[in-house]
Parts: sequence; C-alpha cells; structure tokens
Amino acid sequence: MKKSVTILAALLGLALTGCNNTTTTAPAETKSDSTAVAGSIVFFNIDKVMESYDMANDLRSVVETKVNGIQAEIDRRGNKLQKDANDFQNKMDKGLLTTSVANAQYQKLQQQQNEYQQYAMRKQQEMAEEQQVMINQIMDAISEYVKEYNVDKQYALILTTSGDILSTPVVVGSQALDITDDILAGLNAAYVKTKAAEGSAK
Repeated sequence: MKKSVTILAALLGLALTGCNNTTTTAPAETKSDSTAVAGSIVFFNIDKVMESYDMANDLRSVVETKVNGIQAEIDRRGNKLQKDANDFQNKMDKGLLTTSVANAQYQKLQQQQNEYQQYAMRKQQEMAEEQQVMINQIMDAISEYVKEYNVDKQYALILTTSGDILSTPVVVGSQALDITDDILAGLNAAYVKTKAAEGSAK
C-alpha cells in the first residue's frame, strides 16, 4: 500500500502555485528546519507524512480491522467448503455413496464452490474499495491542508518526494527547502482540532 500511496501522491501533484484564491485562514506557524522564503520551490516527504500523520494512522487502523474481519469470513467459508469436498472425496473413496447420491452431492459442491468464488470476489473488491477510499481521504486532507498552508507561505511550487525514485518528482533537494516537519506538525495540529470539534458535537 505504501507504494500506491506514493504513486497517488505524485499523480495528485500536490504541486501548488500561489493558491492566492484560497480564502481559508492560514495555520499557525510551526517549527521547521526550512529557511525557504516566499517564491521558493519547496518539497515534503510524503512517506514520512504518511507514517506520522495521526489521521492516516487512525484510518489505517479502522480499515485494517474491517479488512481483517472480511478476510476472516472468506477464510471461514473457504475452509468449510474444503472440508465438505474432503468429506465427499473420502466417502467416494470408500464406496459409501451410490452413483445418484454422489452425482447430487457433486453438483451441490460445484454450486457451493461457484457461490464461494463469487462471494470472495465481491468481498475482495469491497476490501480494495475500503483501502482506496482511505487513501483518497488521507490524500485529500493533505492536499487541502497544503493549499491552506501556502496561503501564508506563498511558495511558488510545493512538490512531494518519497523513498521510491520512480514515483517522486524530487530526487534530491536542499534541507533548506524541505518543509516536511512543518507540514506534518500542521497536519497533526489540524487533526487534533477536528477530532476535538467532532467530540464536542456529539
């Protein structure tokens, strides 16, 4: 999933020019090693953000719980089908079934197998959708925050970098232009406020 996240980050661009039309309030200043000034081309490491962004970790935990539950049910049904098939084969080997009964049970097993395969495919698609929605939610939150962040900073361009050289527009860059810590601190601060607001609304 990590690779798909970095590829999505590159596709989404997260490369923002100016953002002068955004009207949201800029976030509070946070500590950063970056000394970039307005008009600079800066970057942040999407891998580090994804690993330490509290919202991403919370969503991953929720999705993993759902996916594990779905997979457990797929496995349970698959194991039952395998047991029924083994029992049938055992009876056939021992000559315990008449031809008509064997044919009927075989047809039933075939139907059960087809139903199981269809079920497993639906559930696998459901798991993939859960994971894709999670990625979309995280990337949207990051993108929206970076737009808001740049209202104040006024960088000419904000790029993303990652450990995968094939999926990142930045191979190497000066530490002075690395705003990763700044972005991460702001994202987590904004998420804390969002969670507090949601909690007070309940």
